[in-house]
Amino acid sequence: MNVTRSKQLKQFQKIINYNFNNIKLIDVALTHSSYANEIKHRIVSYNERLEFLGDSVLSLVVSDYIFHQYKHLPEGELTKVRANVVCEPSLASKAKMIELGEHLLLGKGEDNTGGRYRDSILADAFEAVIGGIYLDGGFQEASKFILNNMIDLIELAVEGKLIIDYKTHLQELIQSKSTEKIAYRVVKESGPDHDKTFNIEIIFSNTILGAGQGKSKKEAEQNAAKEAILKESYKDV
Repeated sequence: MNVTRSKQLKQFQKIINYNFNNIKLIDVALTHSSYANEIKHRIVSYNERLEFLGDSVLSLVVSDYIFHQYKHLPEGELTKVRANVVCEPSLASKAKMIELGEHLLLGKGEDNTGGRYRDSILADAFEAVIGGIYLDGGFQEASKFILNNMIDLIELAVEGKLIIDYKTHLQELIQSKSTEKIAYRVVKESGPDHDKTFNIEIIFSNTILGAGQGKSKKEAEQNAAKEAILKESYKDV
């Protein structure tokens, strides 16, 4: 590890208020696969495995917290709160607050096309950081990091003021009046493989409820659902 990277990681640890015993873990957590793929002379570990682990730890910590803190909420409401808190836009917003993107190692192509600030990359790396803290300091340290960063979103979600998972919210609105399912249809893909843009429409009862665009299918689906909710187009079907 060179001096510049060492300084970067030291700075990031100050921001998140956690010092790693094994500095390699946070280095890997902040390394994207695009960077590893560009390094030909040596094997570089990247963050996808830590992301997998962090995703599970995050879900457990949030589930445990809302289960014990909000005893009045039924299972369905608990599920909705958790979904809004652990979804990609929520995690990306928190990643931006801790300047995670500025400390990522990205491939040149990914970096040049805005990957450092892309929600999907930031959310995945945020989960990887959680996975790294869990391996380095155990469940309690990971839980502390998660709650320190996410508790405000949990409170907003419980109050019904955090609607970030627009897909789930739209499904609930429609299910209150119909059992028919929503379909998401990709109508256009544009751009090179490393920088694609997706255009997606929501179809319900043979009617287009909304359309959205994004750098991933998930982002485009969320934007389409958001448009349908804001336009209240689901009420006319």
